[in-house]
Amino acid sequence: MRRSFDQRAREIGVTRPQWQVLSVLSRREGIKQAELAEILEVEPITAGRMIDRMQDAGLVERRADPADRRAWRLFLTPQGQNRVGELGPLSEEISDLALTGVSDADQAQLYATLEIIRLNLSGKPAADDNAGK
Repeated sequence: MRRSFDQRAREIGVTRPQWQVLSVLSRREGIKQAELAEILEVEPITAGRMIDRMQDAGLVERRADPADRRAWRLFLTPQGQNRVGELGPLSEEISDLALTGVSDADQAQLYATLEIIRLNLSGKPAADDNAGK
């Protein structure tokens, strides 16, 4: 699944990490660079370098935070928005392909289980609703 997405994304002109940034910014435009690093689970310096390259490519822009002169807010450029428009359907297509034949109920259970795993690994264990199962 990952290889298929990577290959198609490269044809559009972005890497998977860049797609992750574009995807986050399409939902949370104007977030601080440090928040982006936390969401992506990378070090702030790593996020900064990624944003540098994406800014050079014309996909994102940094704007000074009016409330904190030390912080930068991140925004998609029109070119970045176009990439999201191209990659969004690709992401959905790959997900649909991966889930072919999986019932809606099983998909819901899968997503719920993955969320519990994500919370457990983030240090914020999920409530133990399934004790004794």
